[in-house]
Amino acid sequence: MGLGSLVQMALLGLIAILFVTLGALAQDAAFAIHMFIFAAAAAIAVIYLARSYGQPVAAASPEAYLDGVVRAGAIATVFWGVIGFLAGLVIALQLAYPGLNPDLEWFNFGRLRPLHTSAVIFAFGGNALMCTSFYVVQRTCRARLAFGNLAWFVFWGYQLFIVLAATGYLLGVTESREYAEPEWYVDLWLTIVWIAYFLVFFGTIIKRKEPHIYVANWFYLSFIVTIAMLHIVNNISIPVSFLGSKSYSAFAGVQDALIQWWYGHNAVGFFLTAGFLGMMYYFVPKRAGRPVYSYRLSIVHFWALIFLYIWAGPHHLHYTALPDWAQTLGMAFSVMLWMPSWGGMINGLMTLSGAWDKLRTDPVLRMMVISVAFYGMSTFEGPVMSIKSVNALSHYTDWTIGHVHSGALGWVGMISMAAMYHLFPRLWGRKEVYSLQLVSWHVWLATLGIVVYASSMWVSGIMQGLMWREYDDQGFLVYSFAESVAAMHPYYVIRAFGGLLFLVGALIMVYNLYRTVRGDTRAEAPVGVPAAA
Repeated sequence: MGLGSLVQMALLGLIAILFVTLGALAQDAAFAIHMFIFAAAAAIAVIYLARSYGQPVAAASPEAYLDGVVRAGAIATVFWGVIGFLAGLVIALQLAYPGLNPDLEWFNFGRLRPLHTSAVIFAFGGNALMCTSFYVVQRTCRARLAFGNLAWFVFWGYQLFIVLAATGYLLGVTESREYAEPEWYVDLWLTIVWIAYFLVFFGTIIKRKEPHIYVANWFYLSFIVTIAMLHIVNNISIPVSFLGSKSYSAFAGVQDALIQWWYGHNAVGFFLTAGFLGMMYYFVPKRAGRPVYSYRLSIVHFWALIFLYIWAGPHHLHYTALPDWAQTLGMAFSVMLWMPSWGGMINGLMTLSGAWDKLRTDPVLRMMVISVAFYGMSTFEGPVMSIKSVNALSHYTDWTIGHVHSGALGWVGMISMAAMYHLFPRLWGRKEVYSLQLVSWHVWLATLGIVVYASSMWVSGIMQGLMWREYDDQGFLVYSFAESVAAMHPYYVIRAFGGLLFLVGALIMVYNLYRTVRGDTRAEAPVGVPAAA
């Protein structure tokens, strides 16, 4: 720690002072709060550097992997997962029992809903993608992460983005678009962090010692590059003032709607699909102890998925002002997506050829297989729902909510949690997770929770669609909108129960992983092996 650290501390100190000044001059409360959060982050960094100043730093071997940032990312994944699942349970109960919406506007459904969505997708899912991608790229390239400690900037910068976005939602200040995007300056900060993420990941591939680029890295890299493109284009906005949070999108009207769903559906396609397929292509073969079933299929699957997904967004805009040809284009590409999606599912499941017996004794592998099954189901349901005649019934109903959660909880949630079960013992030098019996409990609680959740939303959604389109002999609607809302009550209660089961499973995972990190051991019979008579 020498002159470079002093310069860093001085710069960070000036940045902290700058943000405090901007907060003092702010034109609205949300902007002021966020400027003070930026200042606090810079001050914490100064304190950390000051405490480390003068202390000898052990030089890391260039051969050693940078796993400290992976450990931090794994802990953040579990933490944000519980926060996101808890927020989801709260808003599910608020829909079932509207009296649970408090007088405090910061915690009503309208503000907690985008908080829940972003916490599960971007906080839980984003941290899972970052930490697993850093772990996988080092092992498959046999190289330490590129650019020194830039990966630590990516991690902490992303946590800062999560805090800024979450507080913005609770304060009720967003860009007020389909995905409730954060404020313009938060978007700028995420762009900086994401570019650094790309440099670390791509730089590691460039410096690899393994000549072959493993397929998981293809999927991770496509997710990183495409999300950067989507984020930058979708969030082109013009601030009303550089001292306030208000801004206007550079797009308007139907063009804005098309840009939003080009972003929205491809966030599903590349953030929630391609990135997690990279996770599947590493952890499923690793856990099964088998090679990928067909490497050729994985490459065909990759390029077909990448080409087709980018065109599918307009299927969210059926029967709107969007030109009919664009709606039909989105529908056609969505139906074609069924094939490459199932190519990935088949490749993942067939990787277990010769190792199916491990499902009896390894609940972590069981969780991975269930997640791939949910991926196959949701990627069949999505193309069906994109067909115009089906969409006429399903759109704006709870059927869409059930579809989204079967993918988000069943596919994204379970592959991420299974990856954490695989990673934690290896990152902390343990032989295996503390209790495989508790993992088995988690698997079945999570599976039952998702099935209860999705099936209740399928029933309620189809009922909604049918009630909204039923006419009497004179051409008048049979049911008012309020009557359709009242009919949903029992299904909303069932949905909340499914969410509770999923949250309980996640809490069991937290306990299990905590005991794993501590190095505790537990004597238990092997899972799936009958006890001796």
